[in-house]
Amino acid sequence: MFKKLVLSIAACSLLFPAMAFAEDSAADTLSLGINSIWILVSAVLVLLMQGGFILLEAGSTRMKNAGHVAGKTIFTLGLCSLVYWAVGYGLIFGGDNVDHAINRFIGSGDFFFNPSIVGETGDDYPSSVFFIFQLAFAAISLTIAWGGFAERAKLSAYLIFSILFTALIYPVVAHWIWGGGWLAEDGAQDYAGSTVVHLTGALAALAATILLKPRIGKFNKDGSANEILGHNQVFSSLAVLLLWVGWFGFNAGSALTVGDGFFGYVAFNTQLGAAAGAVAALLISWLVNGKADISTMLNGALAGLVAITASCAFVDPWAAVVIGLVAGVLVFYSAKFFEKIKVDDPIYAMSVHGAAGIWGTLANGIFATQALADQVGVGQGGLIDTGSWHQLWVQLESVVVCGAYALGASFLLLGIMKLVMGLRVTEEQEIIGLDLSEHGTYGYPEQMKKAHAEA
Repeated sequence: MFKKLVLSIAACSLLFPAMAFAEDSAADTLSLGINSIWILVSAVLVLLMQGGFILLEAGSTRMKNAGHVAGKTIFTLGLCSLVYWAVGYGLIFGGDNVDHAINRFIGSGDFFFNPSIVGETGDDYPSSVFFIFQLAFAAISLTIAWGGFAERAKLSAYLIFSILFTALIYPVVAHWIWGGGWLAEDGAQDYAGSTVVHLTGALAALAATILLKPRIGKFNKDGSANEILGHNQVFSSLAVLLLWVGWFGFNAGSALTVGDGFFGYVAFNTQLGAAAGAVAALLISWLVNGKADISTMLNGALAGLVAITASCAFVDPWAAVVIGLVAGVLVFYSAKFFEKIKVDDPIYAMSVHGAAGIWGTLANGIFATQALADQVGVGQGGLIDTGSWHQLWVQLESVVVCGAYALGASFLLLGIMKLVMGLRVTEEQEIIGLDLSEHGTYGYPEQMKKAHAEA
């Protein structure tokens, strides 16, 4: 009997570790699956933001260009996807095994990316869903750049610049901050892309609008500006709502894992920043102009979202409100500034994504807390929490260097394109509208019938 008891105990001692290992393996598999679902859902939300940008640009411009806006957005999303797969992803995240001196400035591996079919053991998520999520970010940055092309650029210019931006401009900035580059080593904080995504796209838009010059009729000979109204404010409002919802995938999705629930805190701050931006912009326009301008309010909501994108994981809720409030005021005055210096920015890319992107990135250096910086594992607390100027300096460094590269590279590449192939449609084509001149049809077919009847 005693012998049987000893054998039973020995068997159990061997069985329990095996059972524990199986439980750990099952838990890892479950965690991998949940994280994968979360990242993929977030990626889908970010991709659906393209629909928001279609409605925003179409609603903010004239009816004769609405179909063109929709078509070129889908077309360039396809181009961006292919170029990002071929080289973009590798330039951002590739090259862990190459010389460190090289990898500080650019990635150099994983070209024509071939992800594992399932998640590797020990990973928090499979590389395939991470790729789709990061691709969606690159596509958003490219779409922001199109704001500077609106109503006057050739379709061929969109084609060529889609390739160049996705291969040569966006990956460099993204690698410096997100891909283990030199700014990442310095501790630059840009949680979901106020600089990487928004400022990069906005400065490409600025380069484009400078080289393309203003739309016909925007400015008078005496330098005064004419208001070129968009054709559908309801479209623009719906666009902002779609973008607002998509931003939860943008920001909260950047947590990448769900186990600790930190993504909920990120979403919480995102909502506060957007709300504060919308309220501040409406109130400042009402106070200054005597009318509560809806377009300004919509831009304020987007500016609040852009600004909180860098800091949503690093700041307390009260700071998220302050960041949004400042962004709402900033977008109002920056729009006036760009119009005053005769920059024709039809979709307000520089005000919404540029000015607010700069502010949001710098705000980390002021409002970030040491506890949250430690939680995320990037950089240090800001001036208010730590009394140190270090993080603010790092944030300023990232804005200046990334901004200079994005603007300089965009201006150079677009300048070469202008010399070689031209960027702008003819005056006649611009007056007719890009729907008809570039695509042979109207976005609203009934308008074609009306035009033919009048002819």
